[in-house]
Amino acid sequence: MTDSILIVDDNTDIQDFLSVVLGDTYTLHLASNGEMARTILDNEVINLIISDIMMPGIDGFELCRQVKSNVEYCHIPIILLTSKNTYKAHIEGLEVGADVYIQKPFSSELLQVQIANLLRNRRKIKDHFASSPFDDVGVMAHSKTDEAFLKKLDEFIKDNIKDPNIEIDMLAEHMFMSRTTFYRKIKSLSSLSPKELVDITRLKKAAGLIAENEHTLYEISRMVGYSSQSLFSRNFQKYFKMTPIAYFQSLPRK
Repeated sequence: MTDSILIVDDNTDIQDFLSVVLGDTYTLHLASNGEMARTILDNEVINLIISDIMMPGIDGFELCRQVKSNVEYCHIPIILLTSKNTYKAHIEGLEVGADVYIQKPFSSELLQVQIANLLRNRRKIKDHFASSPFDDVGVMAHSKTDEAFLKKLDEFIKDNIKDPNIEIDMLAEHMFMSRTTFYRKIKSLSSLSPKELVDITRLKKAAGLIAENEHTLYEISRMVGYSSQSLFSRNFQKYFKMTPIAYFQSLPRK
């Protein structure tokens, strides 16, 4: 799946230039001001934002501040572009939460490398969480806001883990979000659907129970909300690349 980038700049020449440089690699969304950017963020899964600082209305600093303080978007990395070649402007950009600050004029190669690095690092974290039996959901948090969001969600799933019918509407309601907003947040934050995130949470809990060696696999599958032991085993192998039995055998013996 192609990563999606939101470009926010009131200069059409810059929009055209970035479209040429990035259009073959990423799905692009263009906005000429902060208000348009917010509308796009409300309707699309965005993986990264590139914003100019000097814009009418909501400028780049304010857009960055709004994005990083909103639980719905705060996980999205932001690259700020500016012609302000001052130490004070650079500090302000970092203070409002920008992940990268690039001065104009800039080389297209530098921008491409910065984008690739940001997205690659996020992807590594997501992949590691999904494939590691013991990594906590908090490893995907990129801010205190995300950390609190994920902690609240994780606790709710674990409190209801025996229920085989944990649905997205139930999760969204608990997180005080619409179904669409919640789905977009989880997908962008983890690259997983809410259902996949629930499955992985079940399986990580199961991995802990397997390590304790106090229950049969059938009992464990029921304890984490699977009505079918065969489905439990298939999903365990899908994410952790080994069967539950192989996982147990791989554990160090005391």
